[in-house]
Amino acid sequence: MHVVLAGGSGFLGQVLQKKLLAAGDHVTILTRNAGEILKTNQLQAVEWLKEGACPEERLRHVDAFVNLAGESISGFRWTKQKKDQIIKSRMKTTEEIIRLIDTMESKPQVLINASAVGYYGMSDVDTFTEKSISNANDFLAETVQKWEEKAAEANRLGVRTVFARFGIILGRGGALPLMALPYKFGIGGNIGSGRQWVSWIHVEDAAQMIKFIIDTPTIEGPFNVTAPNPVRMEEFGKTIASVLRRPHWLPVPKIVLKFVLGEMSSMLVNGQPVIPGKALAQHYDYLYPDLKEALETSLLLSKITSS
Repeated sequence: MHVVLAGGSGFLGQVLQKKLLAAGDHVTILTRNAGEILKTNQLQAVEWLKEGACPEERLRHVDAFVNLAGESISGFRWTKQKKDQIIKSRMKTTEEIIRLIDTMESKPQVLINASAVGYYGMSDVDTFTEKSISNANDFLAETVQKWEEKAAEANRLGVRTVFARFGIILGRGGALPLMALPYKFGIGGNIGSGRQWVSWIHVEDAAQMIKFIIDTPTIEGPFNVTAPNPVRMEEFGKTIASVLRRPHWLPVPKIVLKFVLGEMSSMLVNGQPVIPGKALAQHYDYLYPDLKEALETSLLLSKITSS
């Protein structure tokens, strides 16, 4: 199988790349710097989104597109410039993938476009599955809704389209390093009320589920890439503390986070319990369904524990 991967050098993309290659698939990385990719018989790199790049001339017999590209939502504050970059980067990469698919005489079987559980908005009481309709109008929800609307244009080209709505991905990258750092120094505790929900997924499962989607032709539309057991932030923090053998005692009030991070603080003080209904219905076999085991097996936490 030939998989074209955008965002292949990122945290999740690198893990996915390894899984695809281990399964015997051929992978083409869409990148602005093809010279930085170590190419093999199975792994190629094609330049895109830069002057003079014509990726359509290099892409032949593609079975699947996976789009993980986009400006990170992490940072110190969501300034107007940062928010514009978050939205524009996602729209630009997705528009280009739609354009590439449109040029192909033989269309790929599937487009898997990254998305996020932020689509559902924030709630401490409502539980969300892929059947849930979002009425949220916060920045994250609106960004995800626009992103999915753009990716859905692949449907009119006859391509099965899946919106992979990721929860917090646990591993040596992503949000976990910052969340675990206070515990390393013995000052970890509740973020905000501690009652907000955390819908999470281990990075190995996140990558494996993308492979699962590629190989399961009945999966289309929204797909929650989360573990089946969301937890409250208090339990999440206490589990980190347990794994690191550190205390969980010093809370960070919501008002302090709001002062320091501004609107971006909503990522930490709010959440939503998301259930992976389609994964469970398709009997996906989780590698790490248990939070403590997922944290224990994280390479990041292994490094912190040994420090």
